[in-house]
Amino acid sequence: MDDTAHAHPKLLKAGNPAVGLWMRAGAYAAQHLTEGTVPGVVAQLYGTAPQARKLVAAGLWHAAGHACPRCPQPAQGDYVMHDFLVYNPTKSAVEKDREKAADRQRRAREKASGRQNQTRNRSDQTRESNSFTGERSAENVESGSENIEFPDLFAGQEGASQRDGVDPSQSPRPDPSPTTSYGGSNPPNPQGGKGAAAALVDEWWSTYGRGTAQSRKTVHRAVEDALGNGLDEQLLAAALDRLGQTSKPVTGGTLQFALSDIRRPAAGAAVIPLNPNAPRLGRAAQAAAWMAAAVENNPQENVR
Repeated sequence: MDDTAHAHPKLLKAGNPAVGLWMRAGAYAAQHLTEGTVPGVVAQLYGTAPQARKLVAAGLWHAAGHACPRCPQPAQGDYVMHDFLVYNPTKSAVEKDREKAADRQRRAREKASGRQNQTRNRSDQTRESNSFTGERSAENVESGSENIEFPDLFAGQEGASQRDGVDPSQSPRPDPSPTTSYGGSNPPNPQGGKGAAAALVDEWWSTYGRGTAQSRKTVHRAVEDALGNGLDEQLLAAALDRLGQTSKPVTGGTLQFALSDIRRPAAGAAVIPLNPNAPRLGRAAQAAAWMAAAVENNPQENVR
């Protein structure tokens, strides 16, 4: 339809209800490539018999046995739209266009896939060539280093060193500690230091250990910091045990939160009393509890 269809004499003659049937039947014919043929069942489904007769009388449709020389003859009970192929392509033309479009899309996909494969192959070749070059360079360096002769005058080998022949026990260089440290430059704690930290971490990791080696380093660093600040080992072990029973990571901050929930033992006590059933208040609730206690203990605040 074009922008002059609203005033076309045939459409005005057929009337709006019949024009609605004509439009729906035309869309059906274009979708199913019937080349203008409207089956009788479609006409009955989309309209009425009087509307179909109006379309035939207006010259928009032809029934079987019509005399129009430009339009094909439909089967008995069917209709054909007048001059449908004048304004619409034939079935063969539409199918050829669809085949051409599908072929263009196929070639475009193959071309894009070929470019991706070429790019991938070039990157693989570059990596292989770099790895081979690195191996050859390493071989050259190794073979070259084996053939180098170092005279005695190189690298201080001309004469005896000042430390040659010195008793190792008199060496001013300090002995490295056999205890492994996982990072942290804190001074050793008088109560145990790094050795005590390693023992606490080993015991905790055997029971609650989780994560990677980096996680263990974090635990060790937090324990070293706590011991370096003078924290009691038993209290620290209890805090670690509390954290091990939860999913929280062991850091300096979580240790402080765990320690705040634990009461320090009396002098000489061997067991640290814990209250695992005590509810843990959040920051807002704890602040509200502190404020309530302050109001209760201060008469002036209570009056206010």
